[in-house]
Amino acid sequence: MPRLTLRVKLALLSLVLLTLPWLGYRYVQEMERFLLESQRESALALARAVATALHDRPEMFSLPGGIATGASMAPGEELLKLGFGLTPSSGPAAVQGILQGLERSTSRIWVADRELRVIARSGRLVAGTEDLAPVGWWQGLWRGLIGRLLPPPRQEYIARVEQEPLTRGVDLSSAFLGLPAVSVRSTGDRRPSIISAAHPVWVGDQVRGAVVVEETTHSILSLRNRALERLAMLTLGALGLTALLLIGFATRLSWRIRRLRDETEGAIDASGRIGNISAASKAGDEVGDLSRSISRLLARVGRHHGYLESMASRLSHELRTPIAVVRSSLENLSMEPLPEGAKTYVARAEAGVSRLSRIFSRMSEANRMEQSLATTEIERFDLGRLVEDCTSGYRSARAGCLFEAEVPHHPVWIRGAPDLAAQMLDKLVENAADFATAGTPIRITLRFEGESHALLAVENRGPTIPDELRARLFESMVSGRTGEAGDTPHLGLGLYVARIIAGFHGGELSATNLADGGGVRFAARLACA
Repeated sequence: MPRLTLRVKLALLSLVLLTLPWLGYRYVQEMERFLLESQRESALALARAVATALHDRPEMFSLPGGIATGASMAPGEELLKLGFGLTPSSGPAAVQGILQGLERSTSRIWVADRELRVIARSGRLVAGTEDLAPVGWWQGLWRGLIGRLLPPPRQEYIARVEQEPLTRGVDLSSAFLGLPAVSVRSTGDRRPSIISAAHPVWVGDQVRGAVVVEETTHSILSLRNRALERLAMLTLGALGLTALLLIGFATRLSWRIRRLRDETEGAIDASGRIGNISAASKAGDEVGDLSRSISRLLARVGRHHGYLESMASRLSHELRTPIAVVRSSLENLSMEPLPEGAKTYVARAEAGVSRLSRIFSRMSEANRMEQSLATTEIERFDLGRLVEDCTSGYRSARAGCLFEAEVPHHPVWIRGAPDLAAQMLDKLVENAADFATAGTPIRITLRFEGESHALLAVENRGPTIPDELRARLFESMVSGRTGEAGDTPHLGLGLYVARIIAGFHGGELSATNLADGGGVRFAARLACA
């Protein structure tokens, strides 16, 4: 499963903001429907007002002539055949005066009788004024992009609709039947529409004519497009700004968490000691609280670790005097005439005291080693010559072991302390001798690794390192032995001391099993001088 960082999660969470444009679009659609309904009611109200002024005034419809001979007034019969265009003609002056008094700049008003003869007409359809205010280049680019998604309503239909005569529609047919009606017809380009409201004109209890008010929806469509344009601009801007803020917040939060992780890991060195504890964060949020908790925890662990480190030297110091008293008492007792059985027990007690002294000496060895490193003088020496000298000593001191050495013919210069380097090699050879199979040689090799490092390795044939022990092999008080060999105590401090010395020389110690599975190889990688 791919790993999702905190920034990616917050970026995905910010996609929820994409619902805002959809909600805004739905709101604009509702407003568009509301405005269209309001425009229909407004047109019908205007038609009702004009019709009210013409009620019960039969002289307003006195025109010479009439409909064609044979035409019927029955709805749905010959009347619909007269629905073809009739050219508007001038009506009585009174009707024209009423219409001019109610004329609006965006409406076209018709007054027609039942024969579809136009008594009067006033006004004209106007698309509305466009926003011609100067805009910047980025606004022009934005409007051009929005114009591709939301094409603006065209105005070419105005001239064409102006030439159309009054035609019978659902609204006019309903008005002649005495029912006010509103209808909407398309202009043909599927964008602006014409709203037509018709209201009957009554003379007594008869419908003598109708008032028709027409308006275009051009202004509503233009208003909708401008609203959607501003909505898209604001929502995209808000979305971008919110996304940047969230990503910035996530970046800072991730940086704080990573820094806390690095400080926590850096507080414990390779040897498991608590080093420099960074100052706790003063932030008042959860990350700051976590930082302070980790600092307090590391401080307590550091104090406990210090107590455990000093416990060995304290025990050694406190028990040296009692051990010395026991040893001197046993020595004095051995000089007294004792039965043969008592001499055996005295000898065993002296051996146990000697073994106990060696144990305490080794327990304090690592602590003394760390304290001495701070005052050790560093010099430049030939590690190859030191390995040859030590190998010669091993052959003499360990006659029962076989040693093979492979050292470069030219010097291998490093910076450090020759005595400590020899002690590190002693620990590695001692460990190899304890685990080497009888009759197999212990190989000591020194070679260059690259141009800046030297590799000192000690190999032996024998049991391999278990996987569960490999990660803890160089820790204090860790040993892979299953039992003790002779009188020499093994507390798991030899490799721990060797690792400390390797670190003092700017190197590192590693342990691996041989490729054939028949032994172990310990290697110290040291920096050349």
